[in-house]
Amino acid sequence: MTASRGIDVIGVPFNSSGLIDGVARAPAALRRAGLIDAIRRLGIDVEDRGDVSLGATSAGRDPASHIISPAALASMIRGVESRVAASLARGAFPLVIGGDCPILLGCLAALDARYSYPGLVFVDGHEDSWPPDRSPSGEAADMELGLALGLTDGGLPPDLRLAIPRLRYEDVVVLGPRDQVELHEAGIETLDGRLVYRASAEVAADPAAAATEAVARMAASAAWWFHVDLDVLATASLPAVDYQQPGGLDWDALGRLSARMLAETDVAGWDVTIFNPDLDPEGSGAARIVGYIADALQAGGGRPHSPSR
Repeated sequence: MTASRGIDVIGVPFNSSGLIDGVARAPAALRRAGLIDAIRRLGIDVEDRGDVSLGATSAGRDPASHIISPAALASMIRGVESRVAASLARGAFPLVIGGDCPILLGCLAALDARYSYPGLVFVDGHEDSWPPDRSPSGEAADMELGLALGLTDGGLPPDLRLAIPRLRYEDVVVLGPRDQVELHEAGIETLDGRLVYRASAEVAADPAAAATEAVARMAASAAWWFHVDLDVLATASLPAVDYQQPGGLDWDALGRLSARMLAETDVAGWDVTIFNPDLDPEGSGAARIVGYIADALQAGGGRPHSPSR
């Protein structure tokens, strides 16, 4: 067992719609709900490292790349990469709170610079692998995993192409998507069959088995990242997300899955994304998310550990 680490909380108030409301307000909302104190009460050393500074953005969809504000996306990736890399260099465990799920790209970029062939456990209600020109919205939140897997580079500006880290299929586990029908109807090929993939119903039926399989797959990686998009939850569990779907996990299933991930020696960091506090006026969703994060850390052993390889 390696030495335990303190936690660096890093906020990324990024909304890939090009707006500054909605999910961009989540880091501030989670802090107001007591995130830092909840972690500190576990006896874990925790530092609030503030928010990543983001460049100017706009809601316009770029005609060449088909992505909303690709320059802002590239800037965000570089900013997150720098902050996560600094956290890892300090020997801390970065807990990155979004914002929406393209912040994952910055986290992976930091890991990619430090370890050969890092892994990813991707827990999300969507596959996030739309080709940019087929995306219904143009938001990078539709496509961040597809970009990291290199499914398409068409039309991406050079600075964005260089900022995006690359993953191998064999280093990725996808847990919890339930948008297969939507993808099929749009003629988009699913990731199922190309990597370890367990749809929402399978994970909900046996989260322990899904976690065990994911951990076993990550054993080949020197270090790996844990990504949680909160729209993996059922709407009844967390209505404060922008793109609701039928089905999904409950808090217990997500908590058990997360605790197992955080108990592992070689998990390098964790990001939690896609909470829209504008849809949570009473703050109950924010409080529940804070409780989930604290409970998962405690059940996972209380303190993350340093990658051992």
